Amino acid sequence: MKIVFFGTPAFASYILKEIDLKFNVICVVTNPDRKSGRGKLLTASHVKQTALESNIDFLQPTDLTESSFINKLKDLKADLFFVVAFKKLPKCIWEIPSKGTVNLHTSYLPNYRGAAPINWVLINGELETGVTTFMINDKIDKGDIIVQQKVPIDKNTTAGQLHNILKTKGAKESIKSIELIQDLSIRTHKQNIVDKYSAAPKLEKKNFRIDWSKSAMSIHNLIRGLSPYIEKDLFLKDISICPCAWFVLKMKDKKKRVKLYLTELISKDTRINEITTDNKSYLHFNLNDYSLSIIYLQIEGKGIMNIKSFLSGYKFNNDWKFL
Repeated sequence: MKIVFFGTPAFASYILKEIDLKFNVICVVTNPDRKSGRGKLLTASHVKQTALESNIDFLQPTDLTESSFINKLKDLKADLFFVVAFKKLPKCIWEIPSKGTVNLHTSYLPNYRGAAPINWVLINGELETGVTTFMINDKIDKGDIIVQQKVPIDKNTTAGQLHNILKTKGAKESIKSIELIQDLSIRTHKQNIVDKYSAAPKLEKKNFRIDWSKSAMSIHNLIRGLSPYIEKDLFLKDISICPCAWFVLKMKDKKKRVKLYLTELISKDTRINEITTDNKSYLHFNLNDYSLSIIYLQIEGKGIMNIKSFLSGYKFNNDWKFL
């Protein structure tokens, strides 16, 4: 069975590698190279890099409805299109292959349809999510479901950690879906599109700033829902997935933007809305429900550091304010 794979980020490149090990991926469709970094050098997408490493042909259309691109897809005579973390496909594309077009979505549909399910399940404090494969139709994330797998979420799981968990689960369910299609044993079922479910809209910059009037639990969930933290001193590099929550730290007459990468909820302190620290190993912001302990952060103009490193260079005094 001949497959054309559509995708762009690192998450999709991992799925591509796993699929290519078992099936015949004849072409990849990904975004055009874009300028990135301080030098603004043209950089290939993760999926294109994987295609080059694996000697897979690739296409990089600027317009998905362009007739020359559509004709190239038709000429490939693929049996199946497989989509992971790519833009919405027009009908003139997803109806091309004889066995249809499959999409892998990083939530347990119909919950969290949309562009940013990894982030929103954490921001909303959900205790489980999942992965779903479905047949693409003309409604976003509402096609008939092929397979699903639930995934539990810990109260401290970050977006970076969940990203890695779901890419592994997603690869397995993607392979399972293709096998079902190849063996002609696929049995899809329709989604419930009547009841209301949580949505996962595209993240906007207004979602990133911390509101210190909210509960510590709500703030902690926002931080981990936008955090690239994976494990000690290791962070996911894809800022489109993990842009980080931030606030403004006022120190006397200076104001610095601070990104928070990792926090922990601890028993609340009686000194509500105050900062407490030993100026060596901990810094807590005390709220009504819990105290928020800062573990990793990045102050404007500096790299990511743990709280001990931060406090070795910035000594707290009563003039500090979290804005």
